[in-house]
Amino acid sequence: MKINLKITKNLLNTLPGIIPGGISVQDFSVITKTDVDESSKILENFLKNGVGSKQEDQYYFEDSDKLKAALMLIKNGFPLDEIAVALNWRDFEGLTAEILEEKNFAIIKNLMLTKPRMEIDVVGIRLGVAMLIDCKHWKRYSTSALSEAVRKQVERTKHYISKTPGAIAVPVIVTLYQDKIDFIDRVPIVPIFQFASFVDEFYGNLEEMKIMGLN
Repeated sequence: MKINLKITKNLLNTLPGIIPGGISVQDFSVITKTDVDESSKILENFLKNGVGSKQEDQYYFEDSDKLKAALMLIKNGFPLDEIAVALNWRDFEGLTAEILEEKNFAIIKNLMLTKPRMEIDVVGIRLGVAMLIDCKHWKRYSTSALSEAVRKQVERTKHYISKTPGAIAVPVIVTLYQDKIDFIDRVPIVPIFQFASFVDEFYGNLEEMKIMGLN
């Protein structure tokens, strides 16, 4: 269902109002700085799109509802990078995983490896290749910080392969702010707003990436 964009021109500003628990129209209006009438219409639009539930005068949201709302906005043409800014790091990981799932990848979120203990934010597996993703919900990047993130993700990928016999894996960094897809040590640095197209072209561009576990 398409949202009435004329009514909801400030819809991006309402994502912070989607918090677990119950909320009234008036409280939602205060949190999101929209007038009561517009807040009511926005909340009803959320309900019609499967985001939240309503009991009497209260609207109820679960942990996953902010992500559902973000995906709804993406499908209605709102800018992905602006939507991602309104998400916290856990929402950001969920958005990354949701994009992979829509592209028919099998998903593992927050995979914990042991000896040594390492966590991989999102693993997406399809056609025998695992995409191991580190989600960086940073607002600013330096080359040195990205290089260090790449180094650590390569180490996690090595560890994953050592624990997963026969695995073929590619380390990937997904960022919140970035102008374009870049590479450090053949590891792709992908802005979230380009992640869906990156996934579409992933298998055609594997030769440009650091493929680990082939030997």
